[in-house]
Amino acid sequence: MSAQTMREWLLSDAPTSRRQASLAAWYKGWLSLRSNTLAMVGLIVLVVLILAAIFAPVLATHDPFAQDLGQRLLPPGEGGHLLGSDSLGRDIYSRLLYGARISIYIVLLVAMVAPVVGLIVGTVSGYAGGLVDTVMMRVTDIFLAFPRLILALAFVAALGAGIENAVLAISLTAWPPYARIARAETLTIRNSDYIHAIRLQGAGHLRIVTKHIWPLCISSLVIRVTLDMAGIILTAAGLGFLGLGAQPPSPEWGAMISEGRKYILDHWWVATIPGLAIFAISLAFNLLGDGLRDVLDPKEGEQ
Repeated sequence: MSAQTMREWLLSDAPTSRRQASLAAWYKGWLSLRSNTLAMVGLIVLVVLILAAIFAPVLATHDPFAQDLGQRLLPPGEGGHLLGSDSLGRDIYSRLLYGARISIYIVLLVAMVAPVVGLIVGTVSGYAGGLVDTVMMRVTDIFLAFPRLILALAFVAALGAGIENAVLAISLTAWPPYARIARAETLTIRNSDYIHAIRLQGAGHLRIVTKHIWPLCISSLVIRVTLDMAGIILTAAGLGFLGLGAQPPSPEWGAMISEGRKYILDHWWVATIPGLAIFAISLAFNLLGDGLRDVLDPKEGEQ
């Protein structure tokens, strides 16, 4: 099948199978996303960062852990250091590449834990109603009452410093917004005619929630996850800055900023360059999240 024929098949107004309809929906969504210039800029930046993290051993010019006090605090471009060196003579460019691995690792783990917990809590609360809904939502409100970073600091202080504990702490503070979104979607769906029809056909509560309510909540959660990635990265960097995230000598961006803040006036690149990396990945996630909201939110297309 040629490219032109494939395009016509995907854009057909009368799909002949469920597979064709599903692929057509994905293709039309991609076309809509591709037409959003800022969203594509965000996607390209994220792809470049992910590829840089994957191929860090190939792209790095130095060992990110190797110290050379004779090469300390060199400005960008001197001594073979593309982005300069830090107070221990370590190459900032190489540490930046390996630090991208830590940031993406944290983001992926939180994105796999927090939305799932929020989806389960929100759909169970909205579908069950009554006392279950009241108790679950009050617990959610308690978590929402505290600033995310402060609550994460409390959990990390109790659990101990480290990447895994930081991921757990961020996940424990990130799930409430997803629960509220899932509950709102469930309250809208649970009394729909087709839900009553499915129930009359003998479907149990578990099947209704997992097969018919969860899929309708996914698009809203995907949008929220993408927009929340910047906040997750900033929270992880904040924990690293305070010494409660990745521990030395790990090249975590927040820890790199913390180390470089002592030299910010005389050797600006030590703290500024990892700060720019955090800014770039946060902005990229926000731009991509805005684009995905336009594609996945049906209310946007009605306006």
